[in-house]
Amino acid sequence: MAWIVLILSGILETVWAAALNAARGFTRVGPSVLFVVALVASMAGLSYAMRSIPIGTGYAVWVGIGAIGTAVYGMVALGEPATTARLVCLGLIVAGVVGLKVLH
Repeated sequence: MAWIVLILSGILETVWAAALNAARGFTRVGPSVLFVVALVASMAGLSYAMRSIPIGTGYAVWVGIGAIGTAVYGMVALGEPATTARLVCLGLIVAGVVGLKVLH
């Protein structure tokens, strides 16, 4: 159960990062509220998962999911470049996250 919560919390990290971008310096109410709600839920899930997952593994997986999700969101929704180098680097993050899960 902790791993499922951790994965969902990582996805919520992507949500709050995207909402933070859309909030435009907290000048837009809807995205600002979404940012706060997703941030609190993401942190609460991370805290719950760390009850049974080591802090180093849990935090790295959470950040990895959030970083990958946010980068993919930027490329797909915001038109950021999807260069080969960026995709290789994201693949390396995925490999690290999977490696941490397998070695746990």
